[in-house]
Amino acid sequence: MSDTAKPELPDHLSVDPRSPHHNAAVFEHDVGIRFNDAERFDVEEYCISEGWIKVPVGRKVDRKGRPLTIKLKGKVEAFYKG
Repeated sequence: MSDTAKPELPDHLSVDPRSPHHNAAVFEHDVGIRFNDAERFDVEEYCISEGWIKVPVGRKVDRKGRPLTIKLKGKVEAFYKG
């Protein structure tokens, strides 16, 4: 396998390393998310088959210091940049 081979993007992916949906091999490359035909740069988690993304709500954090998120529903596309 060459260094340029990229793993297939999963249906459900999270940036939080504690999540069961986190895949470190995917994050070795730049991943882009298009939500309702507009590229988003603040996505914490997504699910393509269910059609939702989770994004932070401003600067609010929970009692453990993690950002509070809101789930938005719509058309989700994941892709590798470049």
